[in-house]
Parts: sequence; C-alpha cells; structure tokens
Amino acid sequence: METHWHKRVIRSGPNTLCPYVENPPDRVITDDDILFIDLGPVFAAWEADFGRTYVLGNDPVKHRLAADLEPLFNAGRAYFESHPDITGGELYDTACRLAAEAGWEFGGTIAGHLVGEFPHETLDGDRLGLYITAGNTLPLRNLDADGRKRHWILEIHLIDRARQIGGFYEQLLTI
Repeated sequence: METHWHKRVIRSGPNTLCPYVENPPDRVITDDDILFIDLGPVFAAWEADFGRTYVLGNDPVKHRLAADLEPLFNAGRAYFESHPDITGGELYDTACRLAAEAGWEFGGTIAGHLVGEFPHETLDGDRLGLYITAGNTLPLRNLDADGRKRHWILEIHLIDRARQIGGFYEQLLTI
C-alpha cells in the first residue's frame, strides 16, 4: 500500500466527537481513553475505507459505545439490503434512527460515501449524490456512467456529547 485517497485519521478522547472534515489539534492518548482510526488506502487502483474504535481502560460507557458500532453497522446494512430502491437520504435517516434507538447521537452529516476506482467517480457536479446524507434523493443502486454497480462505504459515528466521547466504524456496504 503506497497511496491513500484521503487523510489518515487517528482521534482520541474529545477529538472523537469531530467528523472527518474537522481537523482538531493533536492529542496524546491516555491510559483510560477511547480512540478511532480512519484509513483510506488504495489497493490495486481501487479505493478502500476502513474505520475502527478501540478502548483503553475499563470505562463501561466507552466499552458499550465501541461494542454498539458493529451491530449498528450490520443493522444499517440489513436495512440497505431489504430496501432495493433506498436513497442516500433514507439510509442516512436510518443510521441516525439506529443511533438514537441505541441511546447515542449520530455524529456526522454523512453516513457514508461512494468509492471505486482511484480516483473515484464524480457525478457531474452533484456532490450530494456522492454521499449517504440528508437530501440525497438518488437511489444508491443506480449504475455508474459505464453501467456498472456502484460501491458504497457505510459509516457509523456515535457520540455522547455529555461525556465528550465518540466512536467510529466504517467499511464497504456493497459487497
């Protein structure tokens, strides 16, 4: 792996509240911390995107937050798979609902994005259509300009503003 298509992110403590687009100051990881990584490597000319959360110490709330991420991702994937005409806006709303049902706040304005051959596809000026976000009315299963299936990353970013912690999980939605 020699190329990354997006910045490499490692965030800990209160910086885990920040969505990808923010650039909080560097912070030293502590003994009783929560942290996440977000990497966007390019493998054989194809974009990948991967995010995971880790907890140091024994804080039960941090451990519960980290443990909730993958099941909520799987619930979002199941919803996507059971709704063939789902739009980016619908899947974003689903991710926000799932977070609230689990007792968390959804931490981002997007719940994922398009990936593909590097550099990834653009939609003729329609940046909203590249994201799983509110207002995207395009079906996620639309084909690309060459008639191929599009591939999406689903992101789950859970936060607890009162405790100043967050967690992040992402991977390929469309396998």
